[in-house]
Amino acid sequence: MGNSKTALIVGASRGLGLGITEAFLSKGWNVIGTARDGKKTKLHELSEKSKGKLQVEYVDITIPSQVQQLKNHLKGKSLDLLFVNAGITNPDYKTMGAVSTEDFNQIMLTNALSPIRVVEQLAELVTPHGVIGAMSSGLGSVSDNTSGGFEIYRASKAALNTLMKSYSANHPDKRSFVLMSPGWVQTDMGGSAAPLT
Repeated sequence: MGNSKTALIVGASRGLGLGITEAFLSKGWNVIGTARDGKKTKLHELSEKSKGKLQVEYVDITIPSQVQQLKNHLKGKSLDLLFVNAGITNPDYKTMGAVSTEDFNQIMLTNALSPIRVVEQLAELVTPHGVIGAMSSGLGSVSDNTSGGFEIYRASKAALNTLMKSYSANHPDKRSFVLMSPGWVQTDMGGSAAPLT
């Protein structure tokens, strides 16, 4: 992939992940972007226009064997950035008692446990001065929660923040660890009422 820097954006097929991918490509980076499956997305269209700068891979981060397959496929690659963007939200239930155990487990698995599994599996590909990050949310802040709503999503992002902080504490090296809160953005997940594009 040449001498320029390389980023792996996990969860790049739409929304913020696609936007991040476009931004890094515009700065001359090589990007490996993942989609959950082989369905054609805007990520594929971007790859076709990227003149070989964007490589598309596939992984459902909630399936550990697929994360292992991605690691095997990227063996020998050197990443300057590993960023896990993949995530889901929940309907705004009126009460926590209305939440099914299945919905709770799926959101926590996707937004908290699985990103850390990805980091643990792929961190060895990140250069000694590289960056490891994940997409968090302002809704994951306990002290800023003055309005309630989207409680499972909030809890999953608070859990992600704690798990990433623990991971960085357990791996004191020269790499940087980042949790990013982008604000409320107009994406499929954020909706059209969001103030940011």
